[in-house]
Amino acid sequence: MKNILVTGSQGQLGSEINAIESNYPDLNFSFTDMDELNICSMEQLISFFSSNQFDYIINCAAYTAVDKAETEQATAKKINIDGVNNLVSISEQYNISLIHISTDYVFDGFNYKPYVETDLTKSNSFYGYTKEEGEKRIINGSINAVIIRTSWLYSAFGNNFVKTISKHANAKSELNVVFDQIGTPTYAADLAKAIIQFIVQDKIKGIEIYHYSNEGVCSWYDFAQEIVAFQKIECKINPIEGKGYPAPANRPFYSVFNKEKIKRCLNIEIPYWKDSLKVCLSIINKK
Repeated sequence: MKNILVTGSQGQLGSEINAIESNYPDLNFSFTDMDELNICSMEQLISFFSSNQFDYIINCAAYTAVDKAETEQATAKKINIDGVNNLVSISEQYNISLIHISTDYVFDGFNYKPYVETDLTKSNSFYGYTKEEGEKRIINGSINAVIIRTSWLYSAFGNNFVKTISKHANAKSELNVVFDQIGTPTYAADLAKAIIQFIVQDKIKGIEIYHYSNEGVCSWYDFAQEIVAFQKIECKINPIEGKGYPAPANRPFYSVFNKEKIKRCLNIEIPYWKDSLKVCLSIINKK
């Protein structure tokens, strides 16, 4: 029986892992959120791990408010850098393997082809900087760890682009959505399954970085069009340039991932983004 701690368990990804844990009877999951276990407090972590034994930590805890991070820099840094550093220290002390979730924001988004794991990181927002620095804390550690970068995460749980578009499209006749930012949506339920496969297949040796999103490529405009079309909502989606929707934090214009490494490592197929979106919307609309 492998014991697994999931931090940040009330977020989208942590909730999806919680939803499928019963499919893995040989794994013993424990779920905590920041209110129960603050990864920024080394004192709390030492007390917790001295009385609880784990083989793996899946770190879903993160400061993810991209725009607020520009002004709430101390808080973003504390969670995304200091908190990760604390988990590395705990993992070293107790010989725990760490699975850490990172982001496409570690790149500046000016690539012309899908990003591979060995591409140099260069964030252009404070949020991206904190996630980039968090990765470095793991890479410089003496632990077994996997860093999984993902993009455009959505789920039936929590707040996300899919729910926001659905809500506003039902209330308005038209919506303006950016068309010149390109990437790939990631259904958190699909990512959750891939994460658990690293444990089931015992694939965490040394420190490795992997990219995961669903298959395919789209703009936020394309994504919104599909959300509205699948639900048959009568709302016109208008394409606009990113400069027409100014935000405090810079967004990557191109954040498509090459996912060959993770597919080869785990021997998995990754679902096409439209197929996964339909699955998620079906679940949301049943609630």
